[in-house]
Amino acid sequence: MTELWGPQTLDVLVIGDLMVDVLAAMSTPLARDSDTPSTVTTHGGGSGANVAAWLASLGVPTAFLGRVGDDALGESGVAQLAGAGVNTRHVVVDHRRATGTCVVLVEPGGERSMLPDPGANEALSPEDLPGELFYPGRHLHLSGYTLLRPGSQAAGLMALTRALEAGMTVSADPSSAALLASSGAARFLEATRGVHLLFPNMDEASCLTGTSSAHRAAEALAATYGEVVVKLGRFGALWQRGFITASAAAERPAEVVDTTGAGDAFAAGFLSAWLLHPEPETALAAGNRLASRAIGRPGGRP
Repeated sequence: MTELWGPQTLDVLVIGDLMVDVLAAMSTPLARDSDTPSTVTTHGGGSGANVAAWLASLGVPTAFLGRVGDDALGESGVAQLAGAGVNTRHVVVDHRRATGTCVVLVEPGGERSMLPDPGANEALSPEDLPGELFYPGRHLHLSGYTLLRPGSQAAGLMALTRALEAGMTVSADPSSAALLASSGAARFLEATRGVHLLFPNMDEASCLTGTSSAHRAAEALAATYGEVVVKLGRFGALWQRGFITASAAAERPAEVVDTTGAGDAFAAGFLSAWLLHPEPETALAAGNRLASRAIGRPGGRP
């Protein structure tokens, strides 16, 4: 495996999901079979698109490739990304499927549950990946949703193959413990072999390794990936490369409003530093700083 300590580039291609989030901020815990007064708003979403937007907000040249429906939601979603400074030239418009939508239930205190309808995201295909996007010196960040959903899996695998063959550095985020459990952790581990940097949260790391210990999970995953960052929410994050470890405490805003997209913001912050050859502590701090910004506001974007 290539020896890495940051690839010294600021040119990122993000491949993944673009969604519209319908966010219901509940005033009380969910009253099942009854009414829960809520404030309902809409936001740009999708793990891949969120990472791209956060990277662009930091001044990192970023291109996004995904699939949206031929509808008003897709048009506005792409326009929002472009307005944030993301290159959206290669976003594909699907004339049969609607733009992906996710209902996000946010409890008091900021914890959230998601009800996604991937829509056009699941139709991303290898034909949507022009070869010109993959070249040495560029970095690929791949959303795990693309690999875990059956309809887009072939495109995710093709993206990984092309990036690694082109000599690009690659990071991936498993994205969903529930999807990992249903599709099989072993399959994901095999599909992402060769990835240089993995961003699981603790639930995903546990699903991939069978342990509830962050340190043991990071050690196990570091045997497969070049570097691993286990996102630990309010406990910060743990980085491992081989047998070398580093950690950093989380930064907390004055008020936790919504944890949607916090992991995406962390990944963007970490990459913005890691791509310029930093010490891991610097990248962890950058990730935690951006995650703190994310949870202090509604929605998963800057």
